[in-house]
Amino acid sequence: MTSPPKQTKQTVTVAGDQPYDVIIGRDLTAEIVDALPDSAAKVAIIHPPTLRDSAAQMRDALLTDARNVITIEIPDGEAAKTTAVADYCWSVLGQSGFTRTDMVIGFGGGATTDLAGFVAATWLRGVQLIQIPTTLLAMVDAAVGGKTGINTEQGKNLVGCFYPPRAVIADLAVLPGMPALDFVSGLAEVIKCGFIVDPVILELIEADPSAAVDPTSDVVAELVRRSVQVKADVVASDLTEAVGGPSAGGVSREVLNYGHTLAHAIERAEGYKWRHGAAVSVGMMYVAQLASLGGRLSDEVVERHRNILTSVGLPTSYTDGQWNKLYDAMKLDKKTRADILRFVVLDDLAKPVIMEGPDPVIMVAAYNEIISD
Repeated sequence: MTSPPKQTKQTVTVAGDQPYDVIIGRDLTAEIVDALPDSAAKVAIIHPPTLRDSAAQMRDALLTDARNVITIEIPDGEAAKTTAVADYCWSVLGQSGFTRTDMVIGFGGGATTDLAGFVAATWLRGVQLIQIPTTLLAMVDAAVGGKTGINTEQGKNLVGCFYPPRAVIADLAVLPGMPALDFVSGLAEVIKCGFIVDPVILELIEADPSAAVDPTSDVVAELVRRSVQVKADVVASDLTEAVGGPSAGGVSREVLNYGHTLAHAIERAEGYKWRHGAAVSVGMMYVAQLASLGGRLSDEVVERHRNILTSVGLPTSYTDGQWNKLYDAMKLDKKTRADILRFVVLDDLAKPVIMEGPDPVIMVAAYNEIISD
């Protein structure tokens, strides 16, 4: 296939009752300023410790005589997604006199944007929100689609709401500064979009895996754009993940959870020390095997999962002896209905469907196919 075009600024619109733009490009500070409404007299930038200096620079760039800007530092990663951290953010907003016309900016990775979105959605029943993702994972997944959430002892993202932002600004210039393993982790969500909706994503990676792991490449810019477009199309038709609602692929927003049922169970079993994308990669390999053993998916597509995931350095296997623990965790998955497990699987490439209550024997057999040597 031909090489992707040289990328300039791209805009993907997420349609719906509250449409918004996802702006993708490099060096987008001016876009942040332009996205702020005149009504926002106060702005809070919620960020992790690793972005303290960058958040301070953003604060200085947004300050005006008519606008006060504060920064709220939260823990890095999943440690930010707790009721205690949300309560701290609410306290700062209250002490600063934030009103409904003021603005929260989520500036960081997926955990930060999840938490910032939840804080914005719940303070005064909703203040304005801009998401500025700084990781590949957040750009193509967490920051787009309006999902917000925090974790509980029972599982990941079990408390949250749907709250579309005013805008999402994905500045690709930050990606070269990411640790390589974190960048590769984000590719799992990109590959997911290729399997469920847009196979061109898979073709781009297969054509040049080295470019796919190079955050400065035009291939990565095109992968981000295509992945955001997939999510925008699905979310526009089914914001709140209504069961049986229309979307790309003919099922609900649940298709975006391809590989996530087992992934979330792995994350919980590992104490959230596994990278999300690594867990999703193993989860996709599992549901590919599950669909194959259920007579739905060809061996060729199963092997394509393995080849593409391994070509960019993602794992496709997990530890033996963990099935019972993972099964118990999967029963808490948000897709579960009346104790019946539901998995997003493929009938073929770009043909996602829901598999309800698969035979336990097949589930165990699929797990045995992904056990590491």
